[in-house]
Amino acid sequence: MDNEISTQPHGMEDVEIQEWLESLDSVLESSGPEVAAEILERLRAHATVNGIDLPFTANTPYANTIPPRLEPLFPGDQELERRIKSLIRWNALAMVVRANRVEHNIGGHISTYASAATLYEVGFNHFFRARTEEFEGDTVYFQGHASPGMYARAFLEGRISAQKLENFRRELKPGGGLSSYPHPWLMPDFWEFPTVSMGLSPLMAIYQARFNRYLEDRGMKPATDAKVWAFLGDGETDEPESLGAITLASREKLDNLIFVINCNLQRLDGPVRGNGQIIQELESAFRGARWNVVKVLWGSEWDPIFERDTEGLLVKRMGELVDGEYQKLVVSSGSYVREHFFGSDPRLLKLVEPMSDESLRRLRLGGHDPRKVYAAYKAAVEHKGSPTVILARTIKGYGLGEAGEGKNVTHQQKKLNEDELREFRSRFGIPLNDEDCIEVPFYRPPEDSVEIQYLRARREALGGYVPKRSVRTKPLAADHDELFKEFHEGSDGREVSTTMAFVGMLRKMLKDPEIGKLVVPIVPDEARTFGMESLFRTAGIYSSVGQKYEPVDVNTLLYYKEAKDGQILEEGITEAGSMGSFMAAGSAYATHGINTIPFFIYYSMFGFQRIADFIWAAADMRTRGFMLGGTSGRTTLSGEGLQHQDGNSQILALPVPNIKAYDPAFAYEIAVIIQDGIRRMYKDGENVFYYITVMNEPYAMPPMPGNVKDGILRGMYRFRSAANGKAKLRAQLFGSGAILNEALRAQEILETKYDVAADVWSVTSYKELYNDGIETERWNRLHPGEKTRVPYVTKCLADAPGVLVAGSDYLKTLPNMISKWMPRRLASLGTDGFGRSEGRASLRDFFEVDSRFITLATLHELFVDGKLERSALDKAIKDLGINADKPNPVVS
Repeated sequence: MDNEISTQPHGMEDVEIQEWLESLDSVLESSGPEVAAEILERLRAHATVNGIDLPFTANTPYANTIPPRLEPLFPGDQELERRIKSLIRWNALAMVVRANRVEHNIGGHISTYASAATLYEVGFNHFFRARTEEFEGDTVYFQGHASPGMYARAFLEGRISAQKLENFRRELKPGGGLSSYPHPWLMPDFWEFPTVSMGLSPLMAIYQARFNRYLEDRGMKPATDAKVWAFLGDGETDEPESLGAITLASREKLDNLIFVINCNLQRLDGPVRGNGQIIQELESAFRGARWNVVKVLWGSEWDPIFERDTEGLLVKRMGELVDGEYQKLVVSSGSYVREHFFGSDPRLLKLVEPMSDESLRRLRLGGHDPRKVYAAYKAAVEHKGSPTVILARTIKGYGLGEAGEGKNVTHQQKKLNEDELREFRSRFGIPLNDEDCIEVPFYRPPEDSVEIQYLRARREALGGYVPKRSVRTKPLAADHDELFKEFHEGSDGREVSTTMAFVGMLRKMLKDPEIGKLVVPIVPDEARTFGMESLFRTAGIYSSVGQKYEPVDVNTLLYYKEAKDGQILEEGITEAGSMGSFMAAGSAYATHGINTIPFFIYYSMFGFQRIADFIWAAADMRTRGFMLGGTSGRTTLSGEGLQHQDGNSQILALPVPNIKAYDPAFAYEIAVIIQDGIRRMYKDGENVFYYITVMNEPYAMPPMPGNVKDGILRGMYRFRSAANGKAKLRAQLFGSGAILNEALRAQEILETKYDVAADVWSVTSYKELYNDGIETERWNRLHPGEKTRVPYVTKCLADAPGVLVAGSDYLKTLPNMISKWMPRRLASLGTDGFGRSEGRASLRDFFEVDSRFITLATLHELFVDGKLERSALDKAIKDLGINADKPNPVVS
């Protein structure tokens, strides 16, 4: 093991080692740890110069980082805090047990909070500062599976009723209930951050801490010593997002960030590292990333044993055991601990000779000792220059005894039998008799009890209750008509892409007197791809240290400019990290009382498909802002091929209830959508956010054809009517985004070659149309006696004659999902299948979505309706140059 103290080389006596150790002790006593560290470092350097190959290790011994002599005095009433913690333990357990008695297998988790109760209670009583008028407060990401403990504490505080506890995981019961985990969407006055999708909250916390510094450096909020705390489990760190951004935190010197990792050595099915040591592994990762690491492994009862060990044998032995062995020790008797842990060396046995087997069994781990945890937290909040991670050793299911303490089954523990309940009651001193105990009642001392008074006093001293979510921002005042007006007028024949049109809007928004300072452009190392390099000089790229170098392109107009007050968050190649910034900026209206407006633009294929879990979490936490899928559509991106071409994201946006998904084709459509989005989110305070797909295909942008704003926002409007409204053969063509221009070309082909008069509709949002349709159906179903409502799609097409054909750069299911509200059968063209490395024309031919295939689909629908001869259809296939035997793109 990396942390083992190696045996001495041949010929080296114990007395020589002892002399070196005594010399180091002398330096520590006379000159302090800094001098001792300097000597050790010089010795290491001297050894390296002289050719001694010293093995690298990022580990320290398997012991507490803070020695007893450096521990601060515990400032609270430890016995009173223990009683309060015991009551919270009981009520957290009772909540889950009672819920599962009423409704079998409703679920819930007892063991996570049982292991972490001390970690939380020390924080609640001494460190977690609430938001006040004068202070922004600390930000806490609570471990999702520990939510019963947070509810149980809020019950003692008088913030949550017994009825709410009774309805844990049954939110739809009369009087309401409590959500399973931290969900701001469901409990918007309580929870701030959704954390139970494991691995997300560590990354979210890192980017939240960095965003706090961003706001300070831009002068948007005062600099404070507020901390961001993130609680997570050791098993959770296997999720790649958990550790994926830890180097950002150290690089940015985020000493406002504290991770607390509950190291109970267990995940859901068994040990995290049965054959290794997860604590040492995590220490190595975080120390290697230049974090301040504080290990809290052993409780105070171990201190006298360490003191008696003058040879370092105990630490050596601790480093020898793997986690599977440590888990076994937790569930074993004191005699087993004596034999299998201390019995490996007679000298170790001598250290515990005065102790009984029962006292050995009860030796506490560091994460269950308030004094050790307090010392670690105090060191963390006082540390400067880097983030801190606290690795706290605990027991999963602590206090559950035979019901599951430290056992592999404990994560699934929902119920306890009568004996187990009585044992838990007795162990933690809950004032219930044997009869009452088995009913598992919630218990709250009287309002004037010392426990309630102490609990309230501690929270009052720290500014109020946590967690608590409140919205304190003032709504925006302007309507921004002038800001977006120029984009309604078209490009006067100049070809531009919708991406470039958006960048033009962003440039204007950054200069706006009201919202300019609030706009937060976010991009994952693709700014030049999206034509945003012009913003480098004007807005600057945020850097906490400014720009310490002269960029290679300093003599060009669009050089790379970093600045401490820079406005652009250029995150590097990380969609997940960029989403972390988007969530921090999009929730600042609640977290900081600042209406920041994030615009996160990225390669659309790497958005929903890669970071859908973060997007779902953003929806849960009521994030506001704009996500823009750049180079969107399966056929708009020339050359890139299968991995990059997006025919999915508009489909993947469908399940997110509060996201408004749009696929605009023209600049004026984007302008209308963004202006309305700013109004809805930042003036009216709606809890929605936007996904807008933009493209890199250039074409002339038309002016807005009359008053079509309502149609743009509701999802569709007639963009161009047929020239001959009295023609015998009629059609309605639906296009969106990249394919709308193909529909317009098909309109011309149909009219000039086949005497078919077609209207062309711009479908800006199939999702909006779908939501309107299902809501209308629902209303009609629930109100049969009222006047029947009509879906918006149906209204639009009420007087629209002819066959119906839709072309989309996304899967065919997108237009198909609104076909039931159309007056006739719909023929849908889409881009189902893998992409290809090709140009736009070839891609649209391959996926059968270009103007020729739209024309053919229209003629075929007329043929099916008996309005066109078969011979005419055969001739059209030939004239249009369509290969009827080409491979099916869906499976090729």
